[in-house]
Amino acid sequence: MTAPRRALIVIDAQQEYFEGLLPIQHPNRDESVARVRSAIDAAAESGAPVVVVQHELQEGTPVFAAGSTTWQNHPDIAAVQDHASTRISKQYSSVFAGTGLEDWLREQEIDTITLVGYMTNNCVLASAAAAEPLGIAVEVLSDATGAIDLANDAGSASAQQVHETLMALLQSNWAAVADTETWISALKAGDPLETSDLVTSATQGRESA
Repeated sequence: MTAPRRALIVIDAQQEYFEGLLPIQHPNRDESVARVRSAIDAAAESGAPVVVVQHELQEGTPVFAAGSTTWQNHPDIAAVQDHASTRISKQYSSVFAGTGLEDWLREQEIDTITLVGYMTNNCVLASAAAAEPLGIAVEVLSDATGAIDLANDAGSASAQQVHETLMALLQSNWAAVADTETWISALKAGDPLETSDLVTSATQGRESA
């Protein structure tokens, strides 16, 4: 099997998710950002490109306001952001929407992106889904991402429920899901991660019900 040509995409590892209005609830945010940094370090050591993404909205907006303290990347990520292969700013959930990332990945001959960062229930999910029609394979690191508690007129779900459900959903169709340690081993070996598919996941779901 051909070794994947990976790029690590660090999505919105910003202070908004630590000190702002959208604190990550599961997995533990301090532990997850430490694993984001471990993935960055491993990618750099292996020569895989690293893309650092920041969500940016207009000054004065409640979240991700350009130049605000919560717009800044978490200190662990800020310490290495200038060594990234490229940095992009986005205004939508998907890392592809209006950013030029697809063109950059094509230029680098990247066929697989590894997603880390925040949030599982928004930008990670949207980016994984957006990669499908582009023919770009996706990996998601379950312990280097995170979700928030949700409640609205349609219902409610804890961050743990949201995160674990979306990891299973992603693995069923849009991504190969693994923890950071497993991914680092695969990166060093040049191996792809194991994934599933919708039919297999549905069959196993029926059997376990």
